[in-house]
Amino acid sequence: MTAITFKTVSSLSYSISLYPAAALPWWESMDPPAETDRTTSDLLNQADPRAQDVHTHTEKAAPAHTGCGAVLVLCAVSVASLSGLMLGYEMGLISGVLLQLREVLALSCPQQEQAVGALLLGAFLLSVAGGTIVDHYGRRFSIILTAALCTCGTLLSVCAPSFWTLVVGRVLVGMAVALSGTASCLYIAEVAPAAWRGRCVCVYELMVVLGVLLGFGLSWVFAGMVDGWRFTLSGVLVPACLQMGIMPVLPQSPRFLLTRHRQKEARKTLARLRGTIPDAVEEELKVVMAALDAEHQQGFLDLFRSRANMRRRMFVGMALVFLQQATGQPNLLAYASTVLRGVGFHSNEAATLASTGLGVVKLIGTVPAILLVDRVGPKAFLCIGAVVMTLSTAALGGVTLHSQTQVASLCQSPGQLNQTPVWRGHDASIRTNTHADFLSEQNSTHLRINPFKYTQVPWILNSTEDHRAAVTNSETPAEESWKERSEISLESVSVSEVSPSLKWISLVSLLIYVAAFSFSLGPMVYVVLSEIFPTGIRGKAVSVVSAFNWAMNLLISMTFLTLTEKIGLPSVIFSYTAMSFVLLVFVIVFVPETKGRSLEQISKELAMKNHLDSTLLCYRWQKKPKTDLSQEEKSLAAV
Repeated sequence: MTAITFKTVSSLSYSISLYPAAALPWWESMDPPAETDRTTSDLLNQADPRAQDVHTHTEKAAPAHTGCGAVLVLCAVSVASLSGLMLGYEMGLISGVLLQLREVLALSCPQQEQAVGALLLGAFLLSVAGGTIVDHYGRRFSIILTAALCTCGTLLSVCAPSFWTLVVGRVLVGMAVALSGTASCLYIAEVAPAAWRGRCVCVYELMVVLGVLLGFGLSWVFAGMVDGWRFTLSGVLVPACLQMGIMPVLPQSPRFLLTRHRQKEARKTLARLRGTIPDAVEEELKVVMAALDAEHQQGFLDLFRSRANMRRRMFVGMALVFLQQATGQPNLLAYASTVLRGVGFHSNEAATLASTGLGVVKLIGTVPAILLVDRVGPKAFLCIGAVVMTLSTAALGGVTLHSQTQVASLCQSPGQLNQTPVWRGHDASIRTNTHADFLSEQNSTHLRINPFKYTQVPWILNSTEDHRAAVTNSETPAEESWKERSEISLESVSVSEVSPSLKWISLVSLLIYVAAFSFSLGPMVYVVLSEIFPTGIRGKAVSVVSAFNWAMNLLISMTFLTLTEKIGLPSVIFSYTAMSFVLLVFVIVFVPETKGRSLEQISKELAMKNHLDSTLLCYRWQKKPKTDLSQEEKSLAAV
């Protein structure tokens, strides 16, 4: 996921550009001269009315109306925010659904990865072309179109007669939620008054997290039912149908109407949304038109030029997105139930219920980040989160190292166990019956002893089918006749089980990791992205980073099970520990401190040629002016 709210910032970055260009250097002309306040989601510019003049149409905070305009805005925001619910739901449900799908469809390890990656593939495809579609056909039409596309993809997945039909359906759903997220966030930011915009966008972000929780929860509810995965997948039809039914009666985005040169219609729509206050409507129209002019002055290639350190800004943005994925959050969400089965929660119901706690923690962890980001600052949140993630993944890796997951395959179906004892003198077969419970498992083990052979070999872990066939084919007819009539049940022979303490330590470590991600990397990466790029080019920059985000999410999710098969789950989790530590170092060295600073101040500081040097050697630079002043005083005294 998750990138969960990446589409929020990617979309809102277009709506942030509400300022004209002045006769300044290009990196300064893309940012307004007035001080701005930053909200928690996209740090939208709300200029102080006292700082306005006729040449810089800085946006006024529209009054919070209580009439029909306010009701219309709330309805529009509520319906558009259903896109966030659908996005989060699709990201959360796959964890529990995968456990059922791999049994029903007998999925191999690569097929399970493809089932997870299909949604991300669709999202990546439309993250590249989504901006063009939304700009050409409009925000409202795009939301209606994606709701219909999501419905079609879901029905195709639910009625899937084969694995590839399921994959095609999931790709369609991924395309729908990606484009819908972009269109919905743009629509919300453009219909809401400036004074409400931050809170309205927070509604979308909270709906995403709530959707993740619902995805985990419904996966658990239907985990014990026959074809329960079909009911879980069909849950997204409710918000999709609501959007298709209500969205056509809601107003268009005024900003989109202006891009289509429909000024009269834009003025009329804005009057409905703002309560027909002529001055506020005219002022906002001027602001939007000036912002459109500023956006058109900057091209795509400006992102990769050295002026104003744009290359370094892109490096910071891309690196943050890479580390967001490389620290393992998408994998540990998508494969949460699978991982929890491996560390001791041996039934689908138990593993899915335990993974539902991740959704609860994710929701709880997001709230303080939204409330405190302006006071604490995103850099502090990122540092604290990186430390906690490093410690929690180290603990989780240690638990898996001491459990059977170091030899067990996460791709196997629930009843299988990757420990097959084979003797040359005693051919043994172990069958494990596991009771669906959190704390206890009852194992009945059967051992067949072959008296025809006497040479023993050690345990063969994860033995292949070819090896087992070779052992079986070496038996004589007399041995096969003996097998049919001799089977001795030995309760004394048992398979090592994960202790309850290790089981719960693994769950708590995973919960702490998700909580740390939820208040740090989850929202703060997008806050930083909305701050480090100049206003006039911010939309293009975050769109590029958004596409890179989905591509990395797809790559990492499509290789998780394969890596666990090759190097083991503990090694994979320890790699997340290493990447979390790299994140800590990167944030300290490269990410600028933005707390208490306007977007203009941040942009000017990042435009410095030696920003990295000033970060690393700030103490020396602070001392240098004193030395220069002292030398100047000596020269004056000599004169």
